[in-house]
Amino acid sequence: MKKIILLLSILFITTNAFSQEYEYKFRLLLKDKGKTSYSINKPEEFLSAKSIERRAKYGIAIDESDLPISTDYLKKIEAVGGVIVAKSKWLNSVAVHCTDTAIVEKYRKLPFVKDVVLAWRGKPYVESAAKNDSIKSYPAKETISFGNNYGKGLQNIKMNNGQALHKAGFKGKGMDIAVIDGGFNNFHKIEMLNNLDIKGSKDFIYQHPDMFANGAQHGLSVLSCIGANKPMQFVGTAPEASFWLFNSEDGRSEYPIEEDYWVAAIEYADSVGVYVVNTSLGYSNFDAPAQSYTHADIDGKTAHISRAADRASDKGMLLSISAGNSGDSEWRKITPPSDAINIVTVGAVQKDSTVARFSSRGMTADLRVKPDVMALGVWSTVVNDKGLVSVSSGTSFSSPIMCGMLACLWQAFPELSNKEIISVVRESSNKYESFDEDYGYGIPDMGKAMEIAQAKVDAKKKAMEAAQPSDKKAKSKKK
Repeated sequence: MKKIILLLSILFITTNAFSQEYEYKFRLLLKDKGKTSYSINKPEEFLSAKSIERRAKYGIAIDESDLPISTDYLKKIEAVGGVIVAKSKWLNSVAVHCTDTAIVEKYRKLPFVKDVVLAWRGKPYVESAAKNDSIKSYPAKETISFGNNYGKGLQNIKMNNGQALHKAGFKGKGMDIAVIDGGFNNFHKIEMLNNLDIKGSKDFIYQHPDMFANGAQHGLSVLSCIGANKPMQFVGTAPEASFWLFNSEDGRSEYPIEEDYWVAAIEYADSVGVYVVNTSLGYSNFDAPAQSYTHADIDGKTAHISRAADRASDKGMLLSISAGNSGDSEWRKITPPSDAINIVTVGAVQKDSTVARFSSRGMTADLRVKPDVMALGVWSTVVNDKGLVSVSSGTSFSSPIMCGMLACLWQAFPELSNKEIISVVRESSNKYESFDEDYGYGIPDMGKAMEIAQAKVDAKKKAMEAAQPSDKKAKSKKK
């Protein structure tokens, strides 16, 4: 029914043009990707060495889904008019920006286009004058807490016993984490975050202000939960990790085009070799009500963004995604992409371990357990865009808190795949045998997770030894 309504809305647009004061973005769903000059036999031409290494390490084949969309297709789309603003090689889609809805029928006539759906409608972007910010830096004013290495970050990590990972020497070193979010305002001016290892950054939003100076700080605070590394002031859950900062959330409106931006970001993260991803974003209700999701859509297979999240997992990445903050609203349920199949959906608890009233509930429409696990999401410690250590609430912060610990756990046990790490964390949780829609599997204990992971690694080694030919076993014993 929703699809029929959506198609009718598009037909209405094409036959009854809106005022030219509006502009549009459409998602073109392609029948295929067309012929390309790239080959899966030469992956170094479209994937980084680190991305290829991750696949090889966990036995993940490079296949046709990794190949970019045909440049011939892209040229034909551009020739029709409009501007390509996002594309997905995994989902065979291209998003275009245009000023005239009549162009839709021209896109439909392209022989390789299967469908065209409205992804955004709004006023033309008008670039505002740059803000005159005379502040050159925001100094670290947090008082040093002698004897407490984590400073105010202790409350974030102790609920899940994340200190056990750090005490064992695993603080995220060598792990590349992508933070796909919205707004990293003043990041380069903040001393509390000036020692993070940043591999790169990219804004995926079309016609968007500087992601480091647009006034939005959500992504900045999320990042701080993971990477802050100021001993005795504020230490995050993976203080020695490396980071990629990606902007996909457009705070100016709420339309499906943000899913396209996110998909472009996760595919880029894959291509540069990211291992772990945090996203504290979710989409259910859009400014165009006919495009909003229903509870029946929360099945991990319907939402554009959720399908891409699941594909990212199949490519070997470990995704930590916030459950959402709809627990006390009419919607109540988790929001895409937190319904994706092979990811870690993180809900929020208070300091006393009770579920936060706002934390979105499960299950999924296909009756999978969600959320997966819980972490502190009420008065979590963060850094704001004035460089001050502060507190904030939401699954937006329980997810990155957990994300950092997932990265450290994977660092400790690289023999395990991303999906095996997810299994370990679930098993280490306090409600693993009595899961429910509020807590999922419950609150993980990273000390216990390390024990479970080690047992799985030992079992793998025994299985490999048992599978060796008898002559190799004899030689191994002699050595």
